[in-house]
Amino acid sequence: MTSTLPTATGADDAPRTRTMTVAQALVEFLANQWTVDGDVRERTIAGTLGIFGHGNVAGLGQALLQSHLAQPGLMPYHQARNEQAMVHQAVGYARMHRRRGTLAAAASVGPGAANMLTGAALATANRLPVLLLPSDTFATRVADPVLQQLEHPHDLGLQVTDAFRPVSRFFDRVQRPEQLFSIALAAMRVLTDPAETGAVTIALPEDVQAERLEVPVEFLEPREWHLRRPVPEPGELARAVAAVRAARAPIVVAGGGVLYSGAEQELAAFVEATGIPVGATQAGVGSLPWDHPQYLGGIGATGSTAANRIAASADLVVGVGTRYSDFTTASRTAFQRQGVRFVNINVAPFDAYKHGTRLPVVADARSALEALTAALQGYEVAAGHAERVASEKASWDAVVDRALAPSGAELPGQPEVIGAVLAASDPTDVLVQAAGSLPGDLHKLWRVRDPLGYHVEYAFSTMGYEIAGGIGVRRGAPDRDVLVMVGDGSYLMLHTELLTAVAEGIKIVVVLVQNHGYASIGNLSESVGSNRFGTRYRTQDPVTFDFLDEQYLPVDLAANARSYGVDVLEVPRGPGAAERLTEAVRAAKAADRITLVHVETDPLVPAPDGEGWWDVPVAAISELPSTTDARTAYERGVARQKPLLG
Repeated sequence: MTSTLPTATGADDAPRTRTMTVAQALVEFLANQWTVDGDVRERTIAGTLGIFGHGNVAGLGQALLQSHLAQPGLMPYHQARNEQAMVHQAVGYARMHRRRGTLAAAASVGPGAANMLTGAALATANRLPVLLLPSDTFATRVADPVLQQLEHPHDLGLQVTDAFRPVSRFFDRVQRPEQLFSIALAAMRVLTDPAETGAVTIALPEDVQAERLEVPVEFLEPREWHLRRPVPEPGELARAVAAVRAARAPIVVAGGGVLYSGAEQELAAFVEATGIPVGATQAGVGSLPWDHPQYLGGIGATGSTAANRIAASADLVVGVGTRYSDFTTASRTAFQRQGVRFVNINVAPFDAYKHGTRLPVVADARSALEALTAALQGYEVAAGHAERVASEKASWDAVVDRALAPSGAELPGQPEVIGAVLAASDPTDVLVQAAGSLPGDLHKLWRVRDPLGYHVEYAFSTMGYEIAGGIGVRRGAPDRDVLVMVGDGSYLMLHTELLTAVAEGIKIVVVLVQNHGYASIGNLSESVGSNRFGTRYRTQDPVTFDFLDEQYLPVDLAANARSYGVDVLEVPRGPGAAERLTEAVRAAKAADRITLVHVETDPLVPAPDGEGWWDVPVAAISELPSTTDARTAYERGVARQKPLLG
């Protein structure tokens, strides 16, 4: 991008600065940032998603247009339909690139900026990098109060963008043009820091975006950000090695850090050498293929009986790249053995020290696993432990076989729907999901065959993530088929991004599972004695305010998808529905454009019980017998909770 304005020069007449607007300088700066991870070098910000309104149309909007006309492809612009969905796309892209690259998301003042807050929280909860560029009100306050500005008598400077502070890993506001340089560089540092990354927010007042600025040419030159892969400190490594050598029945908990580090081969080498079994968190599924002898499936509240039974008796837990969420620890009931110890390997000290462990290893997952494998030569788990691991895995695999098989029922249950989609999938396909009952069922039942083949957003479990996240996955991996499974409740939250896929020719396969309600919360409601209250999509009686069980809403979600220009395949009810679903997904995969496959399911068919527990408090006092019974069961679960001070 060549400026037509005068530039400052030195004695040799070489330009030292360029005269640009703040927005123009930021766009060109972002286009020249590179992430380097070993021998991999890629654009840190591969493109910008945006919706223009007052605040950014004359600032970032003008800058992106100028960049596009001068150098097409330098900073590609993608039009979105919802600001929250923009951030979801960036998250999907970032995970497929193992956090090396992401997208920027730009929004206008007020509601445009506020709409990105959910996406920001999702990115930060998942430790995934996104760059958010919300516009802000006038820094000069010359037009105070401007349209969509908030007014607080106690703090006139407090605005919508301040709400990004608690949901961002980095936040700053460019209140003067010359602040751009330090803010932009600080933002890039956090985006590319494996221990600190998440949502990075630069608030841009609408007047400042358009102001002129003398920009040092050095600021605009290509810059490389080398990802840190710290090795274990010798003392921490020695203590971890001693703990493993003393263990007779250890287990590994594999989290997302294994995949972000690219440590799947190192994990396989470690467990094959030692015989230690592995249970995966939602983010860690893909760390090993489902049929690896040491892989026991998901662990915790939505885990398998194989992983949870081994975890219950484990004398040592080796956590690799996990943040130990309540689902992973089954609300601190998963690890029951007295005196169980925890070796926590994590690049982030915050996570490495979780649960009061005495054995933190603050290091990159790949480097730590390599060091452990080398230091543990000759160590193997006890023979009895290895035999039990093999037996529990075989038993669980048989349970899954039965759950995935077609039942021949009029309406298929969700487990056989998963089986039907799995049967149509290829090893490198990416399964995308986020909310409802599907994440729990997929954690138990999906048989992953590729490290990046399972993309379930479950740190924030955001309804509406699936379609937008799936588009981001496809942007990040255009050579893979992306299978988005979404329930009707989540679909209704954010289906407008179907139009984005149509507009840009982005092929994804959307499997819309319709069960006429919030089935996941319905199951949870029933388990806590609330009898599925408020969870069914039904007609409401105007007198009693009851939702009438027999009166389904006259919604046609297949027609809704068609209205966007999406190809739709509907799976008829009746025996053989699961087989017809498999055929439909195969046809959708063979197509060259976005296709939605619609199938109705029975929400009352559960997935197999994995013997996990989740702490959802039940009313201590109730007039409802169902709640009283649920409270009794809840107290049994609470009695099993442990402090996990390892």
